[in-house]
Amino acid sequence: MTTVDAGQNLKALKQANRVRLARAELKRRINAGAVSVSAVVLSCPWEAHSMEVGDLLTSQKRWGRERCRRLLTRVAIPENKHIGTLTERQRIALTDGLAGRAAERAKTSAPSTVRWAA
Repeated sequence: MTTVDAGQNLKALKQANRVRLARAELKRRINAGAVSVSAVVLSCPWEAHSMEVGDLLTSQKRWGRERCRRLLTRVAIPENKHIGTLTERQRIALTDGLAGRAAERAKTSAPSTVRWAA
């Protein structure tokens, strides 16, 4: 291995480590609720550019593989599609799908307003 190859490998390793650490921090912030997945999908920060949609969705609390698959099937986006390669239509469909899930959850958890006649 030449010194050019070694230098290039070291540079690639540093970049990969930087991306890995940034993604881990992004996932922690999503899990804590400090950042929404919709915001990440719409803004596509550098650390999420080559991240798979499935990984991003499952970093949310209470989101497993099955829930992720159901949403992505509904909006016709493959799980392994990278965030940076989503079209504008796909970004909007995904954020609308996420918003729809939140609205459904709000409806089912809202207290009943039925009043009983005396």
